[in-house]
Amino acid sequence: MEQHPDATGAILSWLNEVEDANWDTPNELKAHYRHASIISGKRTAEAYEASLERIYELMQLELEPGTALGDELEVLTLLVQIFEQKAFPMPKPLPLDAIRFRMEQLGLSESELIRILGNRSRKSEILSGKRKLSLQMIRRISQELNISADVLIQAY
Repeated sequence: MEQHPDATGAILSWLNEVEDANWDTPNELKAHYRHASIISGKRTAEAYEASLERIYELMQLELEPGTALGDELEVLTLLVQIFEQKAFPMPKPLPLDAIRFRMEQLGLSESELIRILGNRSRKSEILSGKRKLSLQMIRRISQELNISADVLIQAY
């Protein structure tokens, strides 16, 4: 990008579009971008490793935002993040695990969960798996503990 500083806006715009895309196959990508080259297999792994090395090099410098090297670091980091999300997807945690983990993060006791859920027996039934979360409980837990509803609505 150092040679083409005017390309930064276009690249970041394209990056936003790609982040929002839900392509499952190379053909779906090619349908949207007819002239796209698909890099696969060994070349993908080599490009990923080279990108990680370049990110490391750039992070050793004290870069200012908005500079050519700063923009390069930002774009490379975003591209690596997108690649990692697609290549190494992280499964969502189970709802009860997410609740326990978030409570531990926040330093909350199980008595706080009683306040959120309404009473002690309900809390015990939910944490033991004897009772499923209702929609109202999911909303309250999501709001109070800041856990995504996508995680809480999963079957368990």
